[in-house]
Amino acid sequence: MKFTEEHEWLFAEGDIVTVGITTHAAEQLGDVVFVELPEVGDEVAKDDEIVVIESVKAASDILAPLDGEVVEVNEALTDEPGKVNDDPQGDAWFFKLKVSDMSPMEDYMDEAGYKDFIG
Repeated sequence: MKFTEEHEWLFAEGDIVTVGITTHAAEQLGDVVFVELPEVGDEVAKDDEIVVIESVKAASDILAPLDGEVVEVNEALTDEPGKVNDDPQGDAWFFKLKVSDMSPMEDYMDEAGYKDFIG
């Protein structure tokens, strides 16, 4: 698992990368009340706004961590956005990207680096 400075986690399986937000980010947001996901088939570039999250405290955008094509979204979050608070680094993933160039993954932090970052 890799982590971004924007508090996203990335889990790669072959050329598919699952993306969600960290437990730290979910705690900072407070109770999530709305999640707007991308569409399957969307082509995204790194740093494109791809997900909108609204909580009782704030609205926040999730940026695409890599270039790729959205191949799956977690539809359960549309009906139950609070899952983001319950299991942000598990069942509450946002989307999966098919990525052609995995090399940018090397620039992201491992778990120890992320813990130091949020320290």
